[in-house]
Amino acid sequence: SKIKGRGGAGFPTGLKWELARKQKSDKKYIVCNADEGDPGAFMDRAVLEGDPHSVIEGMLIAAYSIGADEGYIYVRAEYPIAVKHLHIAVKQCEDLGLLGENILGCGFKFNINIKEGAGAFVCGEETALIASIEGKRGMPRPRPPFPVERGIWGKPTSINNVETFANINPIILGGYDEYAKIGTEKSGGTKVFSLAGKINNTGLVEIPIGTQLGEIIYNIGGGIPKGRKFKAVQTGGPSGGCIPAKYLNLPI
Repeated sequence: SKIKGRGGAGFPTGLKWELARKQKSDKKYIVCNADEGDPGAFMDRAVLEGDPHSVIEGMLIAAYSIGADEGYIYVRAEYPIAVKHLHIAVKQCEDLGLLGENILGCGFKFNINIKEGAGAFVCGEETALIASIEGKRGMPRPRPPFPVERGIWGKPTSINNVETFANINPIILGGYDEYAKIGTEKSGGTKVFSLAGKINNTGLVEIPIGTQLGEIIYNIGGGIPKGRKFKAVQTGGPSGGCIPAKYLNLPI
């Protein structure tokens, strides 16, 4: 399917799961990183509030793939509606036998815990997130070892973000060949972006990967208010950069 992590690093999701599956361990974890801390970003919040079941289903598929029996959704406490809907969705899945012991009678078990973050921006980094889940101060640690080798309590841990997990079900249903038709040669599918600031059409947009930046700003976003001249666009949150007009033809 050529799907890569939607959290920013762009690591191939299938390769991450394969590395986790190959680890020899009596315990493995799946983690959904929903600690969306970038100002102006609300992609994860929209998914968790509107369709939390898609994330749970993606986590179940990932868990079955790597041999994990426990998962965590690490979500911002500042998203109270998302937290509420996650608790409801997890309870519904448990009541229907889609979470817990012997899921659908196939001998597979998987449980999901919901962990609310305390507001630390750094916990969006995966090793800091792991430390927070363990009850420690959320501080990044050197890598290697990577989480797929030594994650939560020293056990192999596969971490993906909300949007990545939400993409898994469409890949399974429609087939990886169909999914890979969207996007670029190296990265398949779509990506959701938040348009915020001095732009006419603010909100969430979902576009094929590889769409030019200028098309997003002018054709989808409606351009700059009052016909003012474009100066720059900031991408990637505080750790990103400001891109000037001469790079508006860049695919993203």
